[in-house]
Amino acid sequence: MHDSLFSTLLHWTTRSIEVAGIAAIVVGIALATGRFALRHVFDSRREMTFHHYRGDVGRAILLGLEFLVAADIINTVAIDPTPESVAVLAGIVLIRTFLSIALEVEIEGRWPWQPRGGDQPPR
Repeated sequence: MHDSLFSTLLHWTTRSIEVAGIAAIVVGIALATGRFALRHVFDSRREMTFHHYRGDVGRAILLGLEFLVAADIINTVAIDPTPESVAVLAGIVLIRTFLSIALEVEIEGRWPWQPRGGDQPPR
């Protein structure tokens, strides 16, 4: 009885985290699109509006990916800890890590381990 309840709770917890990840992406893109439209209409520097839009969309996707990876980890470790599911999780984490790094480079214009423009030591 307790195992069944615990398994059901874990299942719904992971599904809730997945929904939060999807919602973060969808809501983030909607907000980014709204900001893009406002900037395009009211900002005199229109050449930067698309750059800001891409950054906002990228950040929404990164946030959503973090939730989705967390749900996959919980699902694999707590619900279905078979060697096959761990291998699938490793593949998913590798792919999502690559996507996260690629998005970070796209948004920031630098590798995640490189210092920001103002943080660089003087030469």
